Amino acid sequence: MTDDHLSADAAEILQRVASGELAPEAALEALRRAAPALAEDLGYARVDHDRAARCGFPEVVFCQGKTGAQAAGIAAAILTRAPRVLLTRVVAEHVSAVLGAVPDAVHHAEARCIAVDRAPAVPIGRIAVVAAGTADLPVAAEAIVTAGAMGAAVEPFFDVGVAGLHRLLARLPEIRRARAIVAVAGMEGALPSVLAGLVSAPVVAVPTSVGYGVGHGGLSALSTMLSSCAAGVVVVNIDNGFGAGYVAAQINRLGETGPAGSAVP
Repeated sequence: MTDDHLSADAAEILQRVASGELAPEAALEALRRAAPALAEDLGYARVDHDRAARCGFPEVVFCQGKTGAQAAGIAAAILTRAPRVLLTRVVAEHVSAVLGAVPDAVHHAEARCIAVDRAPAVPIGRIAVVAAGTADLPVAAEAIVTAGAMGAAVEPFFDVGVAGLHRLLARLPEIRRARAIVAVAGMEGALPSVLAGLVSAPVVAVPTSVGYGVGHGGLSALSTMLSSCAAGVVVVNIDNGFGAGYVAAQINRLGETGPAGSAVP
């Protein structure tokens, strides 16, 4: 049952209650029968079809640890009730299975993501994704694809780390136009602190696992970002470009009014 059919059935039931034709208790039972299940049991997963209504975007499929068939099955199920789906951390097995099951899916290789959008809209607002070094690009790309899938206009700024501060300062006027900024950095992770002291928008900091031994797989960058002296910095987990892109897109939507400000159309 589509959401349009459900809305029509619900309206008819409520009209019958208003006219006195149907008792409230009977109406409640009728609504329960008419409503599709909020969760669909696939055996290996329970698909949360209510996610978009609650959170503004459908359930996102984290593919690491899933088989290709499982990822494809979950994506196909989501698409029966939503016009879009995003899958993250995909490898070749997932790509082959998902593109076989969903021919209009798009594989974003660098981001390790697959996206489907069957109701594209004009991107809203502006998010800047700022990456310190070229080695940070896979994580930055995941943030870009995520925010874009959630309806945001995204502009990338690559290789502008603090080792060459002039590179960052040269792009600062453009970065300052963003409603939210994702700052991606490995090594010592200084970029978000420097950036937050130069802009008025919130900075979502992403530590990456890029770096040598004492970097401990991103823990040094994470500690730096969590210890930032600059105000306006929030930090996600190591290499979590998805989480950064998601929260940046939520912040970006706050600048909109109407439906665009509460959910992806």
